[in-house]
Amino acid sequence: MFAIDTPQTIKQVYQDIKNGDDPWVAIGDFSHDWYGNYPEAAQRMALVSEPIAIPAVASVELRQWAAFCAASVEYLCQEAAIAAPSWIHNSSYTLSLEEAFYTSPLAYKQRVRERLEQEAPEAFRKRNVFCSERIYANKYARLTI
Repeated sequence: MFAIDTPQTIKQVYQDIKNGDDPWVAIGDFSHDWYGNYPEAAQRMALVSEPIAIPAVASVELRQWAAFCAASVEYLCQEAAIAAPSWIHNSSYTLSLEEAFYTSPLAYKQRVRERLEQEAPEAFRKRNVFCSERIYANKYARLTI
């Protein structure tokens, strides 16, 4: 039997992004823990309970990822029917970004931007973050026929 590494919390996701790591790797690790390694409500709360730490002077990119992380927590908690931690409502994370943040590398195409604007879950849209409705598709969910 193998030991599970330290869980990838949302706080660690943001720290990894600040450190220059690929955001999608950090988010993928978090998603893997959320759905695969820590499926119980109390375990999931431990993954999102600590707030992310935005630097006093943050680049546009870091503010975008902060909004994305807060939106992720709100969205995932809603999907799991658990209370979201209060830190996600802090104005540092909830103020709409001045410029929309599209997570797709194809967002330079108008039709892609329009599709993302239509399908992004509300937790993301209200923060001016636009992503696919499948941003957190659960690969662990069983398909029923």
